[in-house]
Amino acid sequence: MSVEERLAEVRRKIAAAEQDAGRPAGSATLVAVSKTFEADAIRPVIESGQRIFGENRVQESEAKWPALKAETSGIELHLIGPLQSNKAANAVALFDVIETIDREKIARAVADEMARQGRRLRLYVQVNIGMEPQKAGIEPKQTLDFVRFCREELGLAIEGLMCIPPAEGNPGPYFALLARLAAECGVEKLSMGMSGDFETAIAFGATSVRVGSAIFGHR
Repeated sequence: MSVEERLAEVRRKIAAAEQDAGRPAGSATLVAVSKTFEADAIRPVIESGQRIFGENRVQESEAKWPALKAETSGIELHLIGPLQSNKAANAVALFDVIETIDREKIARAVADEMARQGRRLRLYVQVNIGMEPQKAGIEPKQTLDFVRFCREELGLAIEGLMCIPPAEGNPGPYFALLARLAAECGVEKLSMGMSGDFETAIAFGATSVRVGSAIFGHR
């Protein structure tokens, strides 16, 4: 299958999962994860109408996305990988959404840079939903207090939560937990689900799914 055909198939599966879950069409947004792929591999996806993309690394994104954004209006770029505080200025300048706010130092750095640059990014808190030591994210039990800190102390408009469930086992309970945490925090957006489990994530209320290999192929 071509990348255009794979994109169409992912869109079809998203629509079917929305219907199966009794959700309105278009209620789950596709974030096409283009990390490690060069601009020439991304252009056909843009030409097929996709406008929302996810990247893991600031430096890699700076090498390709300014030109791609200049070529096509309406591109929305999400940072979905860990952010280091020394990259906060670059991230705020390039990205439209940061999904990986997960500790006070990063929250402060992003808040300071948005004020300095006069930009208002959309922000998500990343939750280490399986409490895995190798993964980034705030612990589930700390999520409510951390979202409150970001909002009340730093004035950040946290709009959602993001998670990556453990690779093994059923992701459903982890997605259900993130949905409960979002309700407790009073946030509306849920970024959860990737190439192997996005249909399950939609069943549990995902408002965006991050799909890479099912569109671009394996890296």
